[in-house]
Amino acid sequence: MNADARPSTLTTAEKASLTSGGDMWHTTALAGLPPVTLTDGPHGVRKQRTAPGADPFTGEPATCFPPAVALGSTWDPELVHRVGAALGEEARAMGVAVLLGPGINLKRSPLGGRNFEYYAEDPLLTGVLATAWVRGLQSRGVGASLKHFAVNSQETDRMRVSADVDERTLRELYLRAFQRVVQEARPWTVMCAYNRINGVYAAQHHWLLTQVLRDEWGFAGLVVSDWGAVVDRVAAVRAGLDLTMPGPDDAGDRALVRAVEDGTLSPATLDTAAARVLALVERAVAAADPDAAYDADAHHALAREVAARGVVLLKNDGGLLPLPTEGVSIAVIGEYARTPRYQGGGSSQITPTRLDDALTEITALTSAPVTFAAGYTLDGAPDERLAAEAERAARASDVAVVFVATAQETEGADRDGLDLPQSQLALVERVAAANPRTVVVLSNGAVVLTKPWDRAVPALVEGWLLGQAGGGALADVLFGRVNPSGRLAETIPLKLADHPSYLDFPGEAGHVRYGEGIHVGYRGFDAREQEVAYPFGFGLSYTTFAYGAASASVVDGDVEVRVPVTNTGDRDGREVVQVYAGLPGSRVRRAPRELKGFANVAIPAGETVEVVVRVARADLAYWDTRLHRWVVEGGDYVLAVGASSRDLRTTVTVRVDGDDVHVPLTADSTLGEWMNDPKGAELLRQAFAAAAAGPQGALARTFTDPAVFAFVGSLPLNRLSAFPGTSFSAEMIEKLVAAAGS
Repeated sequence: MNADARPSTLTTAEKASLTSGGDMWHTTALAGLPPVTLTDGPHGVRKQRTAPGADPFTGEPATCFPPAVALGSTWDPELVHRVGAALGEEARAMGVAVLLGPGINLKRSPLGGRNFEYYAEDPLLTGVLATAWVRGLQSRGVGASLKHFAVNSQETDRMRVSADVDERTLRELYLRAFQRVVQEARPWTVMCAYNRINGVYAAQHHWLLTQVLRDEWGFAGLVVSDWGAVVDRVAAVRAGLDLTMPGPDDAGDRALVRAVEDGTLSPATLDTAAARVLALVERAVAAADPDAAYDADAHHALAREVAARGVVLLKNDGGLLPLPTEGVSIAVIGEYARTPRYQGGGSSQITPTRLDDALTEITALTSAPVTFAAGYTLDGAPDERLAAEAERAARASDVAVVFVATAQETEGADRDGLDLPQSQLALVERVAAANPRTVVVLSNGAVVLTKPWDRAVPALVEGWLLGQAGGGALADVLFGRVNPSGRLAETIPLKLADHPSYLDFPGEAGHVRYGEGIHVGYRGFDAREQEVAYPFGFGLSYTTFAYGAASASVVDGDVEVRVPVTNTGDRDGREVVQVYAGLPGSRVRRAPRELKGFANVAIPAGETVEVVVRVARADLAYWDTRLHRWVVEGGDYVLAVGASSRDLRTTVTVRVDGDDVHVPLTADSTLGEWMNDPKGAELLRQAFAAAAAGPQGALARTFTDPAVFAFVGSLPLNRLSAFPGTSFSAEMIEKLVAAAGS
């Protein structure tokens, strides 16, 4: 790259032009400075075709890996790292410098239209998996773009809506995964969201983009806008945004030049943004390899492996699954068995290198007769002829496998409910009545309601959206070539109205109130002791696992949990050992228990493995809104270890020393707060004793009575001066505050 292409050598106009894109997918080229390509992900490389008139949502062929909804259900960072690395290989081979992913916003509501692109309803699981993805991608010399920063948990009015969320909830839930990925994986870029946060657009949010992201977390990369997210270029650059996409944005460039000239924007601020763009280009050019290539067949095989690992077995009464590969005739029912729904709609749609369907793959794995019946049309309209044909096929076969799916998950629109199409539910009922050995396979980008219809079927398989190799992956699970080990990364409720977000989604009049606070997902269900259809972390296997007694100890400040787990069945399998922490009697409001660690462990049949899960001390901290910092509360933490948030097999208590917390006493602090502070309590007792001894001390003397003090404990200290007879003047209160702080 030309050494003259540096901020000090560029004009103000050139610097401004660098901070907006050169076109839809490239940075701006200047003399000696080539453009670099950014393109959509996150489950594939969607490099747009450049031919005139090409469909903007049709890209060059690339591997469509399982979307994050399935990756999240693997609970396996090593597997996710491999996917990231494969995506890096493809991006590099296609000349892409930055892949726009991963998406790590929380699944606040099951109605979120883009939930299929997000990992989980929990920030720890999200953060651990996304860290692995970013590390994998960037290990191949391709930059990640961590998105959408921040609080982007809905599609309704997504370009303008203000996510109104309190500070503690924001820090503990919606920013926590971003913080982990930024500090542990160091992504090349972070993408700001469309929405507003507490009234301020993310692209113009100085507190978010500069104070938190850079000053607190140490982010040193580039902040890029989501495409079309910038309303005011000058305000955005001033807040810490470096690159506005897409471009060119000539009007915005001119506004930046005028702002520098009239003094409303510091020249140093524009220099910094331009320098970050230059640094990204330099990094991308250094990592580029014109001879890079990838093995499409190997990546398809990886996609199949990952998809199978993301499948969640929800129900398997009587051990109906796995199916034998011979001697049992199968009726495969449902149009989605031959016309797979494998990804959601919007900017992440991938043109796959190939596409497997479940019908073909099931037929290939069994020597027994396979009969197919469509059962329904993809438009959802009832079709009695197709339904009757499916019923006859089910009755004539030993086993019926019914494929049902939703078709609502897309960028740009939230879902209008959690039910499967009525025509498909009616089909399941008819098939199950015709053949009691019925398996239902779901294909959906976010949870669907399963009650009460799942009572009629002995086996239920959550197949999510599984990418281009999903058909083969489902066949592998159905026939037992892969022992299912997927676990739910989001709770399946009994009904939508049960969900913690129900009353505050998607908002109105440009605002959405995050009224459930810290009780997102399973936290809210557990806090209300509410029944669910299938809990967070749940998933069955074709084998069984027994847990021994857990033990825990503090090691270098972290908590190390050990538990023996035995595979008590006759098949090799994988168990996801989950550790949830609770602190009874906490001084702050908490969920009853929160995921604080997990391990995905392969355990051969009949063997026992001692599983070690390390719970980081930092992950036990809560955000103290008085001190505006993280605090680990000391106490006896109850660590519950098990196979889901509701299947806790063993518990252990461990003592954790707390952080030194001292909240400065002020004139506005209550009498109770003064008495809870050792130094403040002594000063207050002395002051009351002196006031009570004076000639006007009658009222002050009554305050020393414990019964009276219980009544006035919530009184701020400075209000005492308003009561005649207490002898607490403003000057006296000022001296008390000064003494308490000395």
